Amino acid sequence: MKDTIEKDEKELLDSFDQGEWVSVKAQEEERIMAIAKYSLQKNKRINIRLSDSDLIQIKARAAQEGMPYQTLVSSIIHKFVSGRLKEAN
Repeated sequence: MKDTIEKDEKELLDSFDQGEWVSVKAQEEERIMAIAKYSLQKNKRINIRLSDSDLIQIKARAAQEGMPYQTLVSSIIHKFVSGRLKEAN
């Protein structure tokens, strides 16, 4: 049993020394960058009609968040279609 553990440990160390391991942080950063790049690509324009009161509230919320209201609307739509928009309880 001891020989097996030492052999497994040696294989892990050799694998690490050969650069076969990638940090989880690096993988997560790559994933986040890919998501950001995809979500920032804006290549289609849409027109929607909103009630005056809804638009006023959207603009107010965007001002609170420190962003343009179009960016807020785009973010809300993106979160909805990706399943990350959660209803407040």
